[in-house]
Amino acid sequence: MLAKLESIEQKFIELEQQLSLPDIFSDQEKYKKISKAHSELTEIVTTFRQYKKVLAEIDENKELLKDKDPEIRDLAAMELEGLKESKKELEERLKILLIPRDPLDEKNIILEIRAGTGGEEAALFAADLFRMYNRYAESRNWKVEIMDANETGTGGFKEIIASISGQQVYSRLKYESGVHRVQRVPVTESQGRIHTSAVTVAILPEAEEVDVKIEPSDLRIDVFRASGPGGQSVNTTDSAVRITHIPTGIVVSCQDEKSQHKNKAKALKVLRSRLLKIMQEEQKRELDASRKAQVGTGDRSERIRTYNFPQGRVTDHRINLTLYNLEAILEGKLDDIIDPLIQYFQAEAIKEGVTI
Repeated sequence: MLAKLESIEQKFIELEQQLSLPDIFSDQEKYKKISKAHSELTEIVTTFRQYKKVLAEIDENKELLKDKDPEIRDLAAMELEGLKESKKELEERLKILLIPRDPLDEKNIILEIRAGTGGEEAALFAADLFRMYNRYAESRNWKVEIMDANETGTGGFKEIIASISGQQVYSRLKYESGVHRVQRVPVTESQGRIHTSAVTVAILPEAEEVDVKIEPSDLRIDVFRASGPGGQSVNTTDSAVRITHIPTGIVVSCQDEKSQHKNKAKALKVLRSRLLKIMQEEQKRELDASRKAQVGTGDRSERIRTYNFPQGRVTDHRINLTLYNLEAILEGKLDDIIDPLIQYFQAEAIKEGVTI
């Protein structure tokens, strides 16, 4: 590990020197590229330098343990305990920082929420989840843009698709994919019985054209009039767009914009992201074929979380985490769940030696 860290520090120094060169500064494209690489190494190099400082202080205090003065020996022994603890913490931090990063972590995402079992109650909870993610995005200064929505008459969603853009969106939300289960008394329930409903959430890294190549001949594009809840017409022109990817059978529609051109662009964005997800899953299946333990599958068929309203409880089944702050979480205070999830999958990645 030390040899790898020394190599990273040397690379960091070289990048720092390049940034001070006039010819690099005058080429803004090159300067941005080098600056980004330098920034990506800053945390690990800073931590490594702290680690080296602690190692040097440990050696100094070990020497002081040999001093003739008993007071100096006692002080050195006391300080040594704290330094050993710092050394251990920094080593754990460095292990995490050395984990190969997911190249998709910096990407924006396509968020897809669909009502599952539970009828109207599931649709209402789909709306609750969208609001939760929307509030969380606001707290992190991310931008949310609805791309398509199939509303019900009571304020729920059979399906809602949105793009979320900002800093490290995918890295924060990638473990949200899966089945979210809700247990509560529906508004329509006169007997006060608790119902269980389910909603599926998919987090797709937003794919660029360079990530996924789509042949125009593989697409069938249909246009139609946009409609609102209950089927009422909200547009008098054929602005809504439905795109079918013939090789995979994936169908994407978008009617959020009044412009057919804008709806087509949004639908293609969603299609690229779904195709990228398929490519990811195929690659992952190949990688996981040789090992039983899978880290962060993100399988949408997997029940990942339960929201229990009578008890005010949220349970994430993957890490056996139970919190009694349901109301706060639905208001977007998701870090209480997301941070432990990231820590868990980081620990698993260290064990397995895989990218997270």
